[in-house]
Amino acid sequence: MRQGQAGFRRGARRQRWVTVMFDALKRDIRASMERDPAARSVLEVVLTYPGFHATLAHRMAHWLWRRRFRLLARMLSYAARIVTGIEIHPGAVIGCGFFIDHGVGVVIGETSCIGDNVTLYHDVTLGGIAPSIDSAGQRDVKRHPTLEDDVIVGSGAQILGPITVGRAARIGANSVVLQDVPEGATMVGIPARRVRGTPARKADREAAFDAYGTRLDMDDPQQRILDALLDKVQGLSMRVEELERQLSEAEAEAEEWDEDDGFDPEDDAYDEETRPIRTKGRR
Repeated sequence: MRQGQAGFRRGARRQRWVTVMFDALKRDIRASMERDPAARSVLEVVLTYPGFHATLAHRMAHWLWRRRFRLLARMLSYAARIVTGIEIHPGAVIGCGFFIDHGVGVVIGETSCIGDNVTLYHDVTLGGIAPSIDSAGQRDVKRHPTLEDDVIVGSGAQILGPITVGRAARIGANSVVLQDVPEGATMVGIPARRVRGTPARKADREAAFDAYGTRLDMDDPQQRILDALLDKVQGLSMRVEELERQLSEAEAEAEEWDEDDGFDPEDDAYDEETRPIRTKGRR
């Protein structure tokens, strides 16, 4: 009786895992169709998209990894890397609706956590800060990033260390992110700097899809600094011109005052009592 109940529970768990697995794959396919205008059919995504192939292989490898079949999981992950050019450690946790566009060069580390509806472009790295220093002490320790739901990471971006990229954040192409990213922020540069915050309506931010994590209307933080410096220089220049004008007016008034007094530096009979200021030495 007990053996029958145990077998029933194992069968139920296996059926539940299969259901969850197929649901995740359906959402992955739907994500590819929605975020890539080049995808014309489900069959095309299933047969020709390396990002989908890498995700499919990872979900199976992750199942093996959680059940302590570590070597088999790594072998499956390695095979997927050879075929797709995408390296995902089987220990990484990836949510539903995951989409890797183009895919070549993507590296996702062992302790990475990725939420739902996340998009990565080619050459993205979710890595650690110093993997070669005390490697034994770093095992089973969180050392890779966490990407929350609806995050977009542009091509060539490097997100390093056990940091958190907030919900609906955007990481611009070729950025290097070393610190936590607030929810809804857009980060660009090396090191990455915040250029735009969460919009007035959060729903608008989540609904908008910014290809490569970059919008055409976003500002440049370095350009903002240069503009502020130019404004300051212009203000100082105007102030200097005002001071020069005041000085010229004061000199002109002094000359007019000397002419009105009839001061003649060549006149030896000049009476100093008629002018309180000594002018000796002005010759």
